This record gives sequence, structure tokens and C-alpha cells, in this order.
Amino acid sequence: MASRIELSDFLAGVERRVFRQALFALRNEETALDVVQDSMLRLAEKYSHRPAEELPMLFQRILQNAIRDQMRRAKVRSLWTTVLSAFGHNEDGEDADPLDSLAVEDTGLLPGSPHERLEQAQIMRVIEEEIARLPARQREAFLMRYWEELDIAETAAAMGCSEGSVKTHCSRATHALAAALRAKGIQL
Repeated sequence: MASRIELSDFLAGVERRVFRQALFALRNEETALDVVQDSMLRLAEKYSHRPAEELPMLFQRILQNAIRDQMRRAKVRSLWTTVLSAFGHNEDGEDADPLDSLAVEDTGLLPGSPHERLEQAQIMRVIEEEIARLPARQREAFLMRYWEELDIAETAAAMGCSEGSVKTHCSRATHALAAALRAKGIQL
């Protein structure tokens, strides 16, 4: 059974990464924040009695389900908004990409000179844009495996698919990212 401190430490440790993961999937900062907060609450309310080592996999499953639920809701809303806008009731909204407003965090691993920092920030922006362009399942597998550092079995359980599918999605994602970065002249 996870203690309150273990649960709190776990949630504090993953909050930024899972927010970015939700942001990539939902492409809306406020919605992503709501989904992450709801997922954290659901984990704390329903699974706090589980061992601490099960929390990452459980949380990823809860988060992915919440993201899918939100996408379904948005799809239905979009359908009705489209239908109703044909009658002249269209609301004007801004189509801003939330990735444009994200700043690269200074983790102490950034290069020292301002030129090197700028270059690394630009590369990170390009990488984030390319991750956002990946198909949803590839992006989901890639983020869980390489950002959340879940193993293949945990990722498969969280995604609700086979381990072979996780390997395929990750492979396709890394090849697509490598090709896109090479096409832009970026060598890592």
C-alpha cells in the first residue's frame, strides 16, 4: 500500500511530463491540465491502496483513458458545433498552437553560452513539433516508453495492446522522427 507521501511524491514527479503528454494529445493547454488533474484525483481516490510500484502503470492507464474520453467528447462537440454553425451561430475562437507558448525548461543540463542555449531550444521546439505530428498511437507509445520510461510490458498494459504493437509503434515513431529531423538538417 502506497503511503500518502509516496503517492504525493509520485504525482509531483510526473506532473510536468504527463501534462506535456496530454498537451501533445489534446492540443489545448486548459483541457490538458484538466485531464491531468482529473487523472491524478482518480488515482488518489481509487488506487491509493495499491503498492507504490504499481502507481506508474495505473496512472498511465487512467491518463490515457481520460485523454481518449476527452477526445471523444471533443469529437461530439465538434460535430454539433459544425452542424449548428451552418445556421449562422458560429463563435469566433483563436486557433493557437499551445506548443508555440511552451518554454524549454532549464534543468541544469543546458549548454552555457547563449548561442548554444538558443540552438538547443530551437532543436527542442522542432522535436516537439515532430512528436505532435506523429499518429496518436505512435505518439502515445513513444512518450510512455521514452519520456515516462515505462518498460514494454507496462506500456502495453497502459495502452491496452500487445507488446509487439508497442514495439512496432515505437519503432515507427523513432524512424519517423529521425527522418523528419534529418530532413530539417538536425543531427543528434
